[in-house]
Amino acid sequence: VEVINLPAIKTDPEFAELQVVDDAINLSEIQEIRKNRLLKIFKQFQPDILIVELFPFGRRRFSFELIPLLELAKSNKGSTKIVSSLRDIVVVKPEKQVKHEEKVCNLIKKYFDILLVHSDPELVPLEATFSRVNDLKCQIYYTGYVVQYPPTNPILADEDWEIIKSDKPLIVASVGGGRFGHDLLECVVNTAPFLEKLLPHHIQVFTGPFIPNSKFKELQEMAKFSKNIYIRRYTPYLLNYMKKADLSINMSGYNTTMNILTTGVRSLILPFTGNQDREQAIRAEKLSNLGIVKFINHNYLQPDYLAINIINYLKEQPNKINFDSGGVEKTANILKALAVKQKIA
Repeated sequence: VEVINLPAIKTDPEFAELQVVDDAINLSEIQEIRKNRLLKIFKQFQPDILIVELFPFGRRRFSFELIPLLELAKSNKGSTKIVSSLRDIVVVKPEKQVKHEEKVCNLIKKYFDILLVHSDPELVPLEATFSRVNDLKCQIYYTGYVVQYPPTNPILADEDWEIIKSDKPLIVASVGGGRFGHDLLECVVNTAPFLEKLLPHHIQVFTGPFIPNSKFKELQEMAKFSKNIYIRRYTPYLLNYMKKADLSINMSGYNTTMNILTTGVRSLILPFTGNQDREQAIRAEKLSNLGIVKFINHNYLQPDYLAINIINYLKEQPNKINFDSGGVEKTANILKALAVKQKIA
């Protein structure tokens, strides 16, 4: 596997526009560099299969580099198959739904051979959030969910070993990469003094590696007088923590939700709702209605109220669910079969 990093760009907190990461160069220049580098890599590598994540269902702001890349791939006269890799939920603002779906159908028809949907249709079918599935003129495969499992014999650092292997009850809080969810982390930290008097649990917070340094230091300062909480940026053993935990407090992104389902941990979930994004809310509401997690909204983010909900939820037993978690193997098998067809052709 060769990994090639393109010059970084990011979105603003509301996902409204693209921004530069390195102020030494402007956005239009970075976009041109990224586009040209992608085209050069494609010409050098001459792939049998080109996989694009989420586009055209999302990532439309990256059309400046993706459309030229897709055009180049199509010019190979069928020697490169083009695949769209999609998670379980398509997000679009309601007022833009019709126009968005029309564009998606047109782009799929023009460029793509296969759509991989990393979902279980018994749990979340694509048509639940995309009404024109029958108009997608390509092969569609449900792969099942793409999940990770906790390492069975991890080589733990001392600080991880002390917590994961101890008999002390554990509550884990995490918010993915750390760019968002700071209000949830702040509330957990402020709730710790309430819980210190009522529960024997150790509270382990993982802020995510991309949390701003100023916010990370602020959380540490807030927690310095609480003996029941410890704050770190990251652990490679989050799944082991979640498997041990009596409770996990999270947002409801795809990967985090899969971690909850595979470990079976009792979980309080606060969905991200910035920029009217409904993806995490749809996922959280679905699992909450099935009794698998407990859905919380921003009204819960009061320390005394969150403490009461934590205490009460620790007395409940969440439901378990059987779902297709074979996304890794099925995706690999579909792509291997496609690659073999390309070689034979």
